[in-house]
Amino acid sequence: MKKKIYMFLLVLLALPLLVSCETKTKKAANPDSLVPYLDDYWVAVWADEFNGDELDMTKWSYEINDSGGGNNELQYYTDKNAIVSNGTLKIEARKERHISRDYTSSRIVSKYKGDFKYGRVVARAKMPSGRGTWPAIWMMPTMNTYGGWPASGEIDIMEYVGYRPNYFHSSLHTKKYNHINGTELTSEMKVIDAENEFYTFEIIWEPGLIESYVDGYKIASFKYTAAFNQEVDYHEAFPFDQEFFLIVNLAIGGNWGGAQGVDDSIFPTALEVDYIRVYQKDYNYYDKENPTKPDFVNVSTKLNNSVFWRESSDDMGVEYYNVYVDGELYGETNLPQIRLKGLNKGTKYSIQIEAIDFTGKRSELSDPIEHVFI
Repeated sequence: MKKKIYMFLLVLLALPLLVSCETKTKKAANPDSLVPYLDDYWVAVWADEFNGDELDMTKWSYEINDSGGGNNELQYYTDKNAIVSNGTLKIEARKERHISRDYTSSRIVSKYKGDFKYGRVVARAKMPSGRGTWPAIWMMPTMNTYGGWPASGEIDIMEYVGYRPNYFHSSLHTKKYNHINGTELTSEMKVIDAENEFYTFEIIWEPGLIESYVDGYKIASFKYTAAFNQEVDYHEAFPFDQEFFLIVNLAIGGNWGGAQGVDDSIFPTALEVDYIRVYQKDYNYYDKENPTKPDFVNVSTKLNNSVFWRESSDDMGVEYYNVYVDGELYGETNLPQIRLKGLNKGTKYSIQIEAIDFTGKRSELSDPIEHVFI
């Protein structure tokens, strides 16, 4: 009898330990953000509220050059034109001679101090005034994994040109879609009084999808669909599966900003930024479901040995896919397309796909398809 009681007590004592192992805790938000959570499962991971009296160099670096930004711009970027005061950042453009240029401004970047893969970026800003200004809040890849611009991508959260006041633009640039060949993915929104009122700009960036918002209104949804891009590897159409960093700048002139010249009477003029916040999903706390089984697996008719499929769904998103050839793991891919390489020509292979979410949960294997390697 005593033995049974003793064993029962052991079980009772063990229960709290077992329960505690199953308990999940929410991810702690970055303490620098005044808004630590959005829509419950988005957690602040990086933020600058610009509440000090100087630029926070643990979060930003200056680009100092007269290279024209690759767009024939007219300014010299210095470390003297970014002012933090009264809770905002002002990037001020001035009409002044500095070494090789007649205008000065600033461009700041978060590279190696704030680099992100997927997330939600929210920024609040007021535009400069005048013809010839070209402010932007945007993102570039930390590493050019797929090659130089535009192959590794560019995300323009907000662009504005002073000769066309009250129009905000949001765009993506990739090897397949870019402004050089006139195929960039872009959208715009007209607002009221952009140069005297603050507006909020936002992107939600997930695997295969980037959505753009102005003051909560969706202005664009850029979605990768493999079936519509069969002629290229996925990264040529949508290379946004790598880390990117933030850029804030005010350019003067250039191919777009200076299309109607520069009005020298407007200077000094400034882009004013209230805050920039970056959020990511709390996958471990909220993910409950396994990804759905990949389906509609096909071999491309436009790109040799390229296999694509319809993306799987998941309550918090699919991180990547495993690809199996004849039952053996061949490799993985971040989006639902892969080009098979290194197989024996003329040999028939069986191919299956498995989806993996951000917590490691797996889908069922897709139904096999047969492909003769070319």
